[in-house]
Amino acid sequence: MIPPSPNVSQPLTQTLDKAVEETVIHANACFNTPQEILWVNDAAIATLGNFSASTGKAKSRKTFNVSAIVAAALRNKTVLSYRARLPEEKRRILYIDTEQSQFHCQRVLKRILALAGHLDNQDHPNLIFLGMRNAAPKERLQLVEHAISKYSAHLGMVVIDGVRDLMLDINDSTESVTVVNALMCWSATYNIHIHVVLHLNKSDDHVRGHIGTELNNKAESVLVVKKAYADSGISEVSPLYLRDKDFKPFAFKVDDEGLPVDAYDYRGVDDDRQRPKCISDLSYEENEKALDQAFKHATIKGYSATVTALIEAYSSVGITRKSTTMGKYLKDLMRRDIVVAPDKGIYCLKKDFPTLPLK
Repeated sequence: MIPPSPNVSQPLTQTLDKAVEETVIHANACFNTPQEILWVNDAAIATLGNFSASTGKAKSRKTFNVSAIVAAALRNKTVLSYRARLPEEKRRILYIDTEQSQFHCQRVLKRILALAGHLDNQDHPNLIFLGMRNAAPKERLQLVEHAISKYSAHLGMVVIDGVRDLMLDINDSTESVTVVNALMCWSATYNIHIHVVLHLNKSDDHVRGHIGTELNNKAESVLVVKKAYADSGISEVSPLYLRDKDFKPFAFKVDDEGLPVDAYDYRGVDDDRQRPKCISDLSYEENEKALDQAFKHATIKGYSATVTALIEAYSSVGITRKSTTMGKYLKDLMRRDIVVAPDKGIYCLKKDFPTLPLK
């Protein structure tokens, strides 16, 4: 036990005591169930006081998908497979784009308005669209916080398209925790829902960087948007992680007017036989089996030998990858602390370290 510092002033002690008291959870206290505001079919994917994320590789139509989410919330009706119901006192939506030019931001705005059944050359009183491409990353974080405060009256939903642009380095753990903590704080303080958009890695189906790991751990739901293997004109939306029950994946395409519409006639969402298997498709047990097979001799000496062992092990569970891609996956495993290199040139599984011989 760490003794209290004798240098802590009485006023500070009282302030800390009060702060600690406010965190106490009592068994007889009554807490309101977080209000659900967005569903896919009957699966809740968003509640007030929480945040969610959607992710996908470049050009997978992530912004088309989030446009449908915002349009559904703007109408309080169903758009694509998204059904929204914001409380009447929280109908305002704040959309923040961090990476596109003003021209392209306006195209997204017009798309949302059209999907919501509103004239696309007139602003909607419940939708505020901000383009923050020209700001520096640290400035963007401050601007987002100020914008949420500025428009907090009747605010129910915030979308941040390009959350990685709120930081300099997506693999910096301090920056990642700062951003995710901000999302949790803002959503709770203003009782709003925040939806953020982030890219998947090019080489695999993992959310990019340390910020992606933090989002996966803290978000109440994470959706994946990907181009259909059988038809690149179709995008599939599926749950990566939901606190509620999973929903059945659905598909959409972009019509001649540039609007996302349901792809009712597409069957590929339910047919994985046409799609190459990805590492993210593996169950926990399959992934563990592959890693245990790769490190069956406890340790592996040399980077190339480790990559080769991973290639051979994952091929046994139906994943075929070349050395470049598997090398990137090894780096991802090390970033996530699943594989470690405690001695130079020696690789092993973290769960087996430090009991293994390293020489």
